[in-house]
Amino acid sequence: MSFYPKYHNRQISLATKHAKERVIARPFRVALGLAVVAPPDLDTDTLGTFSGEVARVASAREVCERKARLGMAATRLSLGLASEGSFGPHPFVPFIPAGIEFMTFVDDERGLVIAESTLAERTNYAHREARNIDELADWLRVVGFPSHALIVRTSADSRGAPVGKGIVSTEHLRAAIEVAVAASNAGTAWVETDMRAHLNPTRMAAIRRLAFQLVRRVATPCSACASPGWGQTGTLKGLPCAMCATPTEMVRREVFSCVACGHREERPRRDGLTETSPQYCPYCNP
Repeated sequence: MSFYPKYHNRQISLATKHAKERVIARPFRVALGLAVVAPPDLDTDTLGTFSGEVARVASAREVCERKARLGMAATRLSLGLASEGSFGPHPFVPFIPAGIEFMTFVDDERGLVIAESTLAERTNYAHREARNIDELADWLRVVGFPSHALIVRTSADSRGAPVGKGIVSTEHLRAAIEVAVAASNAGTAWVETDMRAHLNPTRMAAIRRLAFQLVRRVATPCSACASPGWGQTGTLKGLPCAMCATPTEMVRREVFSCVACGHREERPRRDGLTETSPQYCPYCNP
């Protein structure tokens, strides 16, 4: 992939304290000609922490832009990047976990904010309650411990600093569980995956994929004004039922637009689907 000339030989700030430059820097350098600068000692935890000491006060998408601007202020650069993640039940299959990763590119010279997101279905996001480490033997293998770190707290709803986080050794985990059990009213410890990127290779891989996705978006000019950032920005529901033609909640068309001039196009689904099974129909399958 050749570099995109609008940004060649420029610097861009990446706001991170979790080494995300390891997977973000190369795509932006190769495709856009941008050199990623991660300002040292930037405290992005002021915008919220996965471990709960600082609550996130806005949506992940909003925090992502605020984080990018925090890095821009620290480096005095007009270009900025940041990523943010949110984890919980899968939005369509609630019994399995998933993550939504956001990444935002800010260009204050052109007045552009270009945001991309992806549903990370491959995740080790999980938690367990246990009286001792032996009760977690099978679960630890499932979540990828010790290559993926863990957090231990006294209970699921405990506030403030956890008993331990960034735990990557059996000895540390055993000790943290013992401390949590001793302090817990229920006599159990709450153990959860540490979702900070530098301690979670699975999440870091998702961030890398999203970096390539955002790079492609930034490098795509608008057909109307040639501004960077043309891409899909939404969807329209209403794909008809194959049996009765009733509109369903399934996506009917994809919306592409420009963040600079507002030019907008509606396109058919890229998979070519023009109707859906009656199982998704509110009339045929109420």
